[in-house]
Amino acid sequence: MLEEIPLTRPDTPLLDRVETPADLRALAAEDLPALAEELRAFLAWSVGQTGGHFGAGLGVVELTLALHYVLETPDDLLVWDVGHQAYPHKILTGRRERMTTMRQSGGLAPFPVRDESPYDTFGVGHSSTSIGAALGMAIASRMQGRRRKVVAVIGDGAMTAGQAFEALNHAGECREDLLVVLNDNAMSISENVGGLSRYFARIFASRLYASVREGGKRVLSAIPPVRQLAARTEEHMKGMVVPGTLFEELGFNYIGPVDGHDLDELLVALRNIRKLTGPQFLHVITQKGRGYAPAESHPRGMHSLGKIEPRKPATAVQGANTPKYSNVFGNWLVDMAERDERLVGITPAMCEGSDLLAFCERFPERYHDVGIAEQHSVTLAAGLACEGAKPVVAIYSTFLQRAYDQLIHDVAIQNLDVLFALDRASLVEDGPTHAGIFDLSYLRCIPNMVVMAPSDEDETRQMLYTGYVHEGPAAVRYPRGKGPGVEIRREMEAIPLGEAKVLREGGGVALLAFGSMVTPALAVAERLDATVVNMRFVKPLDRACILRMAAEHDLIVTLEENVIAGGAGSGVNEVLLEEGAAVPVLNIGLPDYWLPHGSPEKEMAAAGLDAEGILARVEARLDRLVEQGVLPARSSLGSGSAS
Repeated sequence: MLEEIPLTRPDTPLLDRVETPADLRALAAEDLPALAEELRAFLAWSVGQTGGHFGAGLGVVELTLALHYVLETPDDLLVWDVGHQAYPHKILTGRRERMTTMRQSGGLAPFPVRDESPYDTFGVGHSSTSIGAALGMAIASRMQGRRRKVVAVIGDGAMTAGQAFEALNHAGECREDLLVVLNDNAMSISENVGGLSRYFARIFASRLYASVREGGKRVLSAIPPVRQLAARTEEHMKGMVVPGTLFEELGFNYIGPVDGHDLDELLVALRNIRKLTGPQFLHVITQKGRGYAPAESHPRGMHSLGKIEPRKPATAVQGANTPKYSNVFGNWLVDMAERDERLVGITPAMCEGSDLLAFCERFPERYHDVGIAEQHSVTLAAGLACEGAKPVVAIYSTFLQRAYDQLIHDVAIQNLDVLFALDRASLVEDGPTHAGIFDLSYLRCIPNMVVMAPSDEDETRQMLYTGYVHEGPAAVRYPRGKGPGVEIRREMEAIPLGEAKVLREGGGVALLAFGSMVTPALAVAERLDATVVNMRFVKPLDRACILRMAAEHDLIVTLEENVIAGGAGSGVNEVLLEEGAAVPVLNIGLPDYWLPHGSPEKEMAAAGLDAEGILARVEARLDRLVEQGVLPARSSLGSGSAS
């Protein structure tokens, strides 16, 4: 049992012999328990070097070994879901020595990626897609006449999403040769899926079940030891028989539960299943964080791990106590809930990430974690709003994409009073699957939506209040991590809808910055003597301000941490075109290609969204306008009016 994350690479003589699953299959089965311990220690060390998802991987060490030992991967297809369970899989499939590059530019991706390895059969950054993808692979394999096993490993909450059950329902009807492995680590069926719990409860509460149960009790009442044995047996049968009933009804042959840390039991089960055809369902019980004491005792808190740095003498660090944007939201939510008893907080399995812990402890009756069910979270909010509640949906920008129809159909069309707090509206280490870079585009086009982008911590708090008191749907989007560190006012004041704020008056260039781009815009403005406008609202836009900037400046530059296509800059363009304002415009945002995983700061610089990149882009455009004769030579540009 590990008590701490190793700071030096552990000795792993068995693991060092495994470059591919073929090497693993060459080992004796008796060696696998020792290999599991080495793999667990190596995983802990490597994640400590880079940071990343942690608990789920520790829980599937034995399962990963057993799957690759029994299956003929990569010919047999293995789909991991959620993808952060796949770290042990990566270690065993030729990437062991690159694990210390995880989540770094040019390094390994934090999730399975098809381009990275033939063993990564499907990209699975978001959850609950494995069964549908594996079913498609099984159908295609049959069409090609290929006999192979296709396996979907789903767990760590991924079974809480409706898409998983949609795929199960279809797979049972198709009768393809498909194995679904449910990694039940108490983060899926056991805790989050209320519907499953109620389904089992209905069975246990049925007249037939009650009559059999009570009849047996009367017979056994005269034999106390036997009665106690029967009671214990009943509890075991609830866990062993009833879950199988559900999956059998969906058309699967249910096997389990199986101890997911017992390699002998796993190998026997998988070898037997390999001989079977048609839809198979293997229910595996694991412990999240297995083998690392802090993770075993606190699996939610150890879902992921930051990079472990060597201990250094304690020193005061400037800005160390500066809250993250998620903390600003969490504090605001509690404060607002104290003021307004109508407030209801909703999250799709992002309690810790969105910082709802204090809220759920203070107001448990007004807190709803719906599991990985983004569509439901939005429709639930719509229903609450219909009857006078004030729902606040705390959701990552990238995950709201999964509920786009509900956002339009259930909330916006009905003009319901729902506030969306969009966290991680930015580039993140985990790469394109988790980057929140599309929300300005996909929200701006929806009627009735108010869309806000704060530039700092205090503005985030005030905008959350603005969206909350606004009657109708509103969204506040903010990036991951910390802001510039401004003082946060406890009092809350609504910002007039659609009102921008001029932060600096300057010369021939006007920088119209949205959200996090205000900070680099101010730095650029000092170099160019430019005007800086904190636009604040993406919808509605401050049309009057935009037109004034166009009339008084030689070049309008829009800045956003969102894709250029359809984003905030596009909205500014539309205003200028509609009003016939003839002024050169430069839209600066994220490019029309996928930025890889890695440091957000490096990716922003690569996209030209840091101060140096923005300055270079603006100066290049000014030089081009001079060459085209649109502007006079740079040295003679005016100090505010168009030339």
